[in-house]
Amino acid sequence: MTYKHIYLFLTQLTLIIHMAFILFVVLGGFFIHKKRWIRVVHLGSLIWAVYAELSPGVICPLTTLENYFGYHAGLSTYKEDFISRYFVPIIYQEGLTSNVQYVLVGVVICINVIAYKIRWKQKY
Repeated sequence: MTYKHIYLFLTQLTLIIHMAFILFVVLGGFFIHKKRWIRVVHLGSLIWAVYAELSPGVICPLTTLENYFGYHAGLSTYKEDFISRYFVPIIYQEGLTSNVQYVLVGVVICINVIAYKIRWKQKY
């Protein structure tokens, strides 16, 4: 196994972890009833994701890792964030405007408010 193969594997693994993180941010509120610590981790992840998505120039460390491993694997790297790179071309063919970005963040927040509200009603 060559170094390029190892870096390719690490790039793919980082992409999977990045996708899992995004899914956790979007849907994690529905799983907070399992363990109390999940709520803390989820809220921290949600705050980080909203901050990173709405703050110009903030790049997620997972994106940096993907680029590092991808570069050493001989793949092309990118400067935009993960969502802009992988999801926006699929969902929005024309690119991500700041208004669309705010709407996406609003949708994620709404999903989580609903999840926490459901959990709150189940608890009390």
